[in-house]
This record gives sequence, C-alpha cells and structure tokens, in this order.
Amino acid sequence: MNIINFSEQNSVMNHFMAEIRDKSYQKNRLLFRNNIERIGEMMAYEISKSLTYKSKTVTTPLGTIDIPLIKDEVVLATVLRAGLPFHEGFLKVFDHASNAFVSAYRMYTNREHTEVGVHTEYLASPSVKGKTLIIVDPMLATGGSMVAAYQALLKTGKPASVHIACVIGTPEGVEMLKSNLPEDTSLWCAAIDPGMNEQKYIVPGFGDCGDLCYGEKL
Repeated sequence: MNIINFSEQNSVMNHFMAEIRDKSYQKNRLLFRNNIERIGEMMAYEISKSLTYKSKTVTTPLGTIDIPLIKDEVVLATVLRAGLPFHEGFLKVFDHASNAFVSAYRMYTNREHTEVGVHTEYLASPSVKGKTLIIVDPMLATGGSMVAAYQALLKTGKPASVHIACVIGTPEGVEMLKSNLPEDTSLWCAAIDPGMNEQKYIVPGFGDCGDLCYGEKL
C-alpha cells in the first residue's frame, strides 16, 4: 500500500488541521465544515497528479492547443454522514466524477463501549467496474467502516484502481486496510495519529467529525 501522510510535509493543510483540532475553534460548525471541505479540495488536487492523462485538442478563439486531461473515469464514494463536507471538497476538484454513497457506521458490541462492530445498510452507487475509485471518510480509526464501504462498493464491479482518503488515521486503521484492500491501493491522510482510546476514538484526534459538522446524535 502506498501511504501519503501530508502532516510530514510543510503546507497550509497543517494550518487547517490545527484549527479543526482546536477545542475553541470547534464551537463554530460552519468554520469546522469549511476546513474539512478545504482539506478535501487540497487532497483531491494532490490525488489528481497520480491519475492517467490523455492529450486533447482545444479550440480557442485564436487557434488550437493540446492540453493533457484526466483519462480515468472517477467514482467518488463517501461514507455517510461525516464524509459529506469532505466529499464536497473533492467534488469541487473532480467535478465530472460519478458519485457513490455508503452508510457504514460503528456499533459498540459490549456494555463498556470498548468493542466495535460495523453495520452497512445503504448503498447508492454507479458501477465501479474498471474505474478509478476514490473513497473518502474523514476518520480512519479501526478501519472497519472503510473496509465495509469498499466491500459494499465491490458489489457493483471491480475498480481498476483504489484511493482511500481520510483526514486523520491511526496505525491500526492502516493495518486493517493493508489486510483487506488491494496491495496497490493508495492511502492519503492529512495526519496519522498515534492510536485510539478504549472507546476507539482517535487520540489526540479532534473528536467525532459527524457531530462537529452537524450536531450531536442520539
């Protein structure tokens, strides 16, 4: 698996990450969502450099010019609900992409809330057969939701290539993907944090992305 960790690079993405981690900044949901979206835009731009291109002749008012354009058929898939602002950032860059949505969420399986299972109940997707599949989900904690989303999308066909994008990941989540996704998958993370607490939340992380974007759930 090819792993790109943007926190190891100096860029303005680290500025956005510092803001969404800040407890005081998190009080404003609009600003939080905007930064998740901006990180998505920047990450999508970086991913675009790894795709395949084909030259196309474009006619201008004064002549013609050959410009390399993306050849890949991109399917942009999102894990609901936390992935929505992240998805919007990607969609601003890959504006011609087809879109897929998967409902895959964690469920605690013991009273102490230390063991986690994943439930998938909704899939809306075009065929991903032979296409470039980009799955975006802000949080890669245990990796269970991402693997469940990938397996659900495989029901529509086998993609030519797979990119996984997240805002924050963990070493445990990375290992989960390595064990369950194709070897040539690329993982793009704004940061990879040291690990998780007993409730399987990323530490230091920034909390529950869905709640911070849209408010607490029951």
